[in-house]
Amino acid sequence: MAEDADLRGTTTLDGFRVLWVGIKREPRVFTVATLGAVLFGVLTVADAWVLGWSTQNVLIPAFENGEIGTDLLVWVVALFMAVAILRAVGIVARRLGGGIMYYRMQSHTRRGVTRQYLSLPMEWHQRHPTGQLLSNAYSDVEAAWSPVMPLPMALGTVVMMVIAVIQMFVADVVMAIVGLLVFPAVVVANLLYQRYASPLMTRAQGLRAEVSEIAHESFDGAMVVKTLGREVEETDRFRAKAHELRDVNIRAGRIRAVFDPALASLPSLGVLVVLAVGVSRVASGATSAGDVVTVAYLLTIVSFPIRAIGWLLGEFPRSVVGYRRAKAVLDAEGNMPYGDDLLPRGEVGGALLQVEDLHYAYDTDAPLLRGVDFEVQPGRTVALVGATASGKSTLTSLLTRLVDPDSGRVRIDGHDVKGLRKGELPRDVALVPQTAFMFDDTVRDNVTLGADVSDAEVWSALRTAQADGFVAALPHGLDTQLGERGTSLSGGQRQRLSLARALVRRPRLLILDDATSAVDPEVEARILASLRDDRSDNVGDGGGASGSAASLVVVAYRKATISLADEVVHLDEGRIVGRGTHAELLVSSPAYAHLVNAYEVDADAEEAAR
Repeated sequence: MAEDADLRGTTTLDGFRVLWVGIKREPRVFTVATLGAVLFGVLTVADAWVLGWSTQNVLIPAFENGEIGTDLLVWVVALFMAVAILRAVGIVARRLGGGIMYYRMQSHTRRGVTRQYLSLPMEWHQRHPTGQLLSNAYSDVEAAWSPVMPLPMALGTVVMMVIAVIQMFVADVVMAIVGLLVFPAVVVANLLYQRYASPLMTRAQGLRAEVSEIAHESFDGAMVVKTLGREVEETDRFRAKAHELRDVNIRAGRIRAVFDPALASLPSLGVLVVLAVGVSRVASGATSAGDVVTVAYLLTIVSFPIRAIGWLLGEFPRSVVGYRRAKAVLDAEGNMPYGDDLLPRGEVGGALLQVEDLHYAYDTDAPLLRGVDFEVQPGRTVALVGATASGKSTLTSLLTRLVDPDSGRVRIDGHDVKGLRKGELPRDVALVPQTAFMFDDTVRDNVTLGADVSDAEVWSALRTAQADGFVAALPHGLDTQLGERGTSLSGGQRQRLSLARALVRRPRLLILDDATSAVDPEVEARILASLRDDRSDNVGDGGGASGSAASLVVVAYRKATISLADEVVHLDEGRIVGRGTHAELLVSSPAYAHLVNAYEVDADAEEAAR
């Protein structure tokens, strides 16, 4: 119980700290919204004064005299209208300012989170599920700033409450004291509400993120779920978490359902007591009927500030949880530093790519790459061959600087890739992964990704990737909409479009990470032959960033692919155990010969099965 109390206290303080961040970010908008709320509060109290003054000076004389003066009636109506109009101005300023501040803070934080996603290295993303990242950028950001909307109103009502209490004492001290006895009851009700509702709201916010994560995993893995017949299990997994969220929200709603009527009834009871005391005081001549009306009306509006503050505090649990989750992303370390080096734009002597004593580990107790050394000369093709988990795909990530090595260097034209200016490496190096991702866009936009590339260049890249035939057969050619993740295409077609996406940028170093695995061997052979021809045509013709022939690094397992390479690098358990031509390694390395022959047997069996 003591720990719960500490947690609630911490949540309240942290909630105010979150609001202070927003106030510092948007001070002008916050000031406008708060002034509008204060104006509303002051005019709401003024309504009570106008009501009491009208009762004492207009209504009672009218009953006594049997008539009312026209001029006096006009003044009363004008007074009520002026108060109403100014109060409306306060409402507009409060709501407009609060809304602007709320959505600006959401926008600012959401942009910060997404910018951080782009700057954080791939190794950070590999440790965080996509569903969680979506939740951080959307529902957590929304929850973090949920108290911003009621904040100006709460501050304005505090002013209203102070003025109202002062006016109550000015009108009649005895009735003010009697009326304010309702305050302790209202405070106790709020404390009880916070005690029981805060933990539930905190849990609900965490469950929203979990539901989002499960939903994203299920949708993202729809193919696996359906092909393995796991729809029922996935539905049950989602249902269990969704029902847990439902139950927590219902429990919180039940508490709110008890709290709201109780809080609304307390001022009404106070008003009845004030009226009873007021009648006796009027009868004894200790006060006037106008003062009784004023105090009774003020008491009805004094409860509103307490409720407004309760609404504000009620948002704190969600806000603090959401802000902490979003702030964890904003504070995440691992930003990839860049230098100021530029790659040369002309012919460069020596190796295009140099890998020097490269070490890398996902887990420090189990290094994946150890002491990897090799180089790629301009215009040459190097094949990376190795068993599963030998480090081939990880090596391609290091070559394109998706991750940085624990030690060692990757050099392009003699420049350490860590020292290159941001955006410089992608101009000369392109990676085509095994899993080809397609956007819900046209063929053209999936190939160019917004780059300033002509249709002629797009078709040229498609021809090299052996994709021009099926693209031309699509209903609208380059303008055909592919649908989400390119589901209208086969795996091989997606891979060829992914290859064209890299080729259209005319990189000097093209890295294929088993990028033609879904393509049949005959088409793959045509692609590789086309790549060779395309590279030969580019020599001295402005191909690539420096006008030199493009080089190729291929993660391969088919003999036909490997045999086209100028050099083969054989990886085994993260080390290079052999280098040479395919023919040389077949003779000198029994392990290599066994590996590629085993791949060939598997490939033949797969082809026969088709």
